[in-house]
Amino acid sequence: MIWIEIISGIVIWLSFWSLIPKDQWWFRGADFPRLQILSVGFISLICIIFWPAQWDWIRQSILLLLIAALVYQLKMVLPYTFLWKKQVKQVRNEQLDKSRQISILVSNVLTPNNEYHRLIAQIQKLQPDLVLTLETDQTWQNELSVIEADYPYRVPVPLDNLYGMHLYSRLKLKDTEVKFILSDEIPSIHTTVILRSGQPVNLYCLHPKPPSPTEAKDSTLRDAELLIVGDQIKDLDESCIVMGDLNDVAWSRTTRLFQRISGLLDPRVGRKFVNTFHAKYPLLRWSLDHIFHSTDFALVEMHRVVDIGSDHFPVYVVLQTGRVFEQIQQELEETVSDGEEAKQAIEEGIEKAEKEEKIVTDEIAQDYKN
Repeated sequence: MIWIEIISGIVIWLSFWSLIPKDQWWFRGADFPRLQILSVGFISLICIIFWPAQWDWIRQSILLLLIAALVYQLKMVLPYTFLWKKQVKQVRNEQLDKSRQISILVSNVLTPNNEYHRLIAQIQKLQPDLVLTLETDQTWQNELSVIEADYPYRVPVPLDNLYGMHLYSRLKLKDTEVKFILSDEIPSIHTTVILRSGQPVNLYCLHPKPPSPTEAKDSTLRDAELLIVGDQIKDLDESCIVMGDLNDVAWSRTTRLFQRISGLLDPRVGRKFVNTFHAKYPLLRWSLDHIFHSTDFALVEMHRVVDIGSDHFPVYVVLQTGRVFEQIQQELEETVSDGEEAKQAIEEGIEKAEKEEKIVTDEIAQDYKN
């Protein structure tokens, strides 16, 4: 019985530990394994209920706290199952229009991974309009040159620091910028993609540092970068897509705040998790690779792609735009406290970047100081 109580105590502790609004990695890390915590918690709950031992006050207290912890964890992850209302509508067969569609493949390749042919095979099989690769260096750029004939529009940012990225597009790109929002080590791609119908779509490709003992000691810069982009999007009355490895899970406080601030939707809500990391450990997986979009897009197709030798699975999504979708889909409601929380997180990120002498885009800092 003592081991069941210890395991239950860990589940309870991790569940309520994640509620503490701190940015340090040892707090934010509890956001990630909610599915794993939930699974262990349910096993513990069954053991506590049916274990043939005396029902003393300790056992009763653990049972009540464990139920509370599991209810909280369920509240966080249930939206990403079929039990929840879909946030993004499915495009019906009679509505399909390829001229208003965009297909996207997002893949964190893992820089040391040399199984280039596996990603190339998936690109050739799926034929996406956009391919975003993350952690790509010059070697990866050279190996992916075989797809360049099919992707005349390209934004290469080869880096050796695990934060290189490349955008390949069959569709025309314009007004393209590579920005280093809060760090001269972390690029992001900002561009406009023109659909076959002629409609422009604002595109933001991101890959901020994760909070971890080996990367960033806290989530301050990651959160600020995401919220800066979200704050810029909320003032646009235009089609938008944000995609990349955000090094944050879909159900985290920051990601949900980003959705409310930006007004963008998540096609996974009401459908499935699409857990992309870690590809090598089936029992330790969560959703790190994301594609968010404005309310004028609906979903045609979404699935996780097969293993390409990386620690991430690629994710493939097909979206279709249309005014009819914008009329029936509602963005999440932003509250006054959301705006204040986002502003504070952005200011803290800018302050930290300046203190570490990493800030590059001075205009961004000035905008949020005014």
